[in-house]
Amino acid sequence: MMSSGNGVDWETISALKAAVRDCSSRRLTVATKWVSELLLSVPEAKRRVSGQLQDQTFETSTPPRSRGARASLSFSHHSPGPSAHNEGPSRHAALATELLHHPDAPTYQPLPEEIVAQERAWEEEEEDALIAAQSLFDAREFLRAVAILDRCRSSKARFLSLYSRFLFSEKKAARDWNGSDKKRDQQPHPINTSLRDLFLAVQNAEDPWLLFLKALFLSRMRRREETIESLLLSLSRYPWNWSAWTLLGQCISDGEELQSLLTMLPLPPTHPLVHIFQVKMSNQLESVSDNELGLCDRLLGENFFPKWTWLMIQRALVLYNLHTYPPAAAQFEKIIAADPHRIDGVDIYANILFVMHDTVKLSKLAFDYLDQEKDRPEICCLIGNHYSLRGENVRAAEYFLRATQLDSTYVSAWTLLGHEYIELKNSHAAIDAYRRAVDFDRKDHKAWFGLGQAYELLNMHTYALYYYQRSAALSPYDVRVWQAQGLCYMDLGRPREAIDCFKHATRGEHPNMMGMYEKIAKCYNELEEYGEAAAYHRRIVEASRQNDKSVEEFSKSYMFVARYHMYLGGGDLELAKEYLEMLANSHAEEVAQATEWLKKVKTMIQARSDRSIR
Repeated sequence: MMSSGNGVDWETISALKAAVRDCSSRRLTVATKWVSELLLSVPEAKRRVSGQLQDQTFETSTPPRSRGARASLSFSHHSPGPSAHNEGPSRHAALATELLHHPDAPTYQPLPEEIVAQERAWEEEEEDALIAAQSLFDAREFLRAVAILDRCRSSKARFLSLYSRFLFSEKKAARDWNGSDKKRDQQPHPINTSLRDLFLAVQNAEDPWLLFLKALFLSRMRRREETIESLLLSLSRYPWNWSAWTLLGQCISDGEELQSLLTMLPLPPTHPLVHIFQVKMSNQLESVSDNELGLCDRLLGENFFPKWTWLMIQRALVLYNLHTYPPAAAQFEKIIAADPHRIDGVDIYANILFVMHDTVKLSKLAFDYLDQEKDRPEICCLIGNHYSLRGENVRAAEYFLRATQLDSTYVSAWTLLGHEYIELKNSHAAIDAYRRAVDFDRKDHKAWFGLGQAYELLNMHTYALYYYQRSAALSPYDVRVWQAQGLCYMDLGRPREAIDCFKHATRGEHPNMMGMYEKIAKCYNELEEYGEAAAYHRRIVEASRQNDKSVEEFSKSYMFVARYHMYLGGGDLELAKEYLEMLANSHAEEVAQATEWLKKVKTMIQARSDRSIR
């Protein structure tokens, strides 16, 4: 269906068109939006040719295919090729294209033609009922839709009926939960008591859409392994349901689980959906490499989806997570030029401009989008970032709070709200905001890190340490997390553990590397391991000289190294003399002491020389 050389072919375009119809008829709004944008990103000329080829095919005596979009099974198994940015080996275990399928992985298995034919016949009989039910669903009159669909037999009708019942039960659970507000025994989240009955209705389902619903119910009941199993079966029968991929991503906790799951997918490793899913999840887990950048570049090529703004946003996120902020900002400028009214992703662009301290662009972006739509949570986060960068933390917190009111599941807004409360020294409010974030997304390492900061403000270092460790487990390459852990261990009087954390921090590109060296040296000094302490102070001196820093700025390190070699067993008197001479000729506070020690070290060197002569 899609070869690596020719890219998207007519069968893939046909499958995408079918997916738009199928997702839309089942009122999976997010999946419909996603796949329709994907279809429109294919060059128009290729879509037109595809339509002509399809018409010619149906004019022949070729037996009709299932209307369901089936998996592409004709990809050649070779690497997508390195991007211009991919100059070194990835720190991931392997490229998706190099992964071997797990022996227990499900394979593509379309429904038998007789079942497909029966479903078509039922859908034609029930067409009027389905249209009426869909209109009631759109009006959010869910129980009326269920009543119309009760006597229908098709899988599509069953799906729409069960989905309507689920959404109504969710709405009722939220209403009951809000009605019991401020009660002592209130649950932290609404409890949907209808989930078990809904699950039993699809327990033995074979239709891919009903299998998706089964997985949805299982996930809400926190039965993770069964959720994954149902989703893999659903995707093996209908791979273009993006809602199933999204739900599958919510089951993944870290990069290792992602790599394992990639081998279980019922698609060839070179299938675009596999690459798209890998890029999306690597961004979500903040565990990206140049490999993901290469996958984005390939899929955005002329042979695939060159105008797909959703994937352009993912590419910008890869650059953001690689801490290459100017290229990430440039990517968003291209997205806005191509689709100036797109709001999805504008909050990410705001985060990038915030990190870059680009006040002018962030202010312009805020006012441009405020004119378009003020009641979208992404716009509220954009305005919040604008005020936060200007130091107006109270107003920023108001906009982030407004974003959470518009969408209570918006994890980024809760995390940003917590950050503002930290700036305002309101630890208890920050803790509440961060807890909301991790309740919705246990993989949000920024929220775990924020909880650590909040408890540290309360001088509850043991609690802070626990949350920092949770953050480090999710983002082991974030040097800030290791630094924060090290400071906690220092406050708890545990210098040995602090040293390990600070050393982790120095393995990355820490903005204050010499500060880390100072802390490590301080811990070694407390442990009375003066040789190790002197070694790190010497690193500070050497780094300062390489960076043309003044002697005065790191004079204490010069003094410590000199003292170690003069009095604490180091013995390198020539090095001590060199450092003391530099201090004596500087404007450091220790000039007088350095001058005095310089006389002593010269005497010690002379005495050593005299002994060697004897």
